Amino acid sequence: MSKQNVEKLLFAGGSDKNLRAKYNVIETMDAFIETANSDGFEFNQDELVAVLKEEELDFESSGNPRSRSIWLR
Repeated sequence: MSKQNVEKLLFAGGSDKNLRAKYNVIETMDAFIETANSDGFEFNQDELVAVLKEEELDFESSGNPRSRSIWLR
């Protein structure tokens, strides 16, 4: 588990619209992390929160379809 895996997922979502769409519809942070871990991006909530804080990003989603402003490019 590592913050590096969080960054890998956020960059992957930034470049892959299908991956981004998959994660944007996930309602909770716990479910987001569980899905990420099952997809091979192993990290925990503390690591996700730390990366989001460092990058000044917010986990909340909005809009229709749902979207998050967490994806890095």
